[in-house]
Amino acid sequence: MSPVVVLVGPPGAGKSTVAEDLAARLGLAFRDTDADVEARAGVPVSEIFIDHGEAHFRALEEEAVATALAEHDGVLALGGGAVLSDATRALLAGHRVVFLDVGLAAGVSRVGMNGNRPLLLGNVRSQMKGLMDRRRPLYDEVARFTIVTDDLAPSQVVDQVLRLVEEDR
Repeated sequence: MSPVVVLVGPPGAGKSTVAEDLAARLGLAFRDTDADVEARAGVPVSEIFIDHGEAHFRALEEEAVATALAEHDGVLALGGGAVLSDATRALLAGHRVVFLDVGLAAGVSRVGMNGNRPLLLGNVRSQMKGLMDRRRPLYDEVARFTIVTDDLAPSQVVDQVLRLVEEDR
């Protein structure tokens, strides 16, 4: 068993929104590994960061991704930092991974001052730029396809993902 498609990308790229819409259009289940981590921990991701730190969250995330890749056969959205794990990147090999890319201006605009994104507290633009600079090579490494979402509505991104999935069968 394996997901039909796995979406990766930075905060603000639209992973969860696109994954949910894509799953509905395909008649498949949607799964988000951040939600899996929250369900297992019983608290929001932001509280895990505050109470236990990023390393603890990343360990939970790595486990959630491995479980989802092994048992989910629908559409899977990974948390933005999941690709930081060597083990996760290795597990993604062979999966149909779509990198939803977003430019700095569009990403900052979409994320705004969302307090639920603990790595973007403070100067959101500066934090987002640093995060994207570090992660972009990792997204590129795991992705079979890339879609730049800056000027696209979620439905347009879904259309592009559907086209790529059909061409890749």
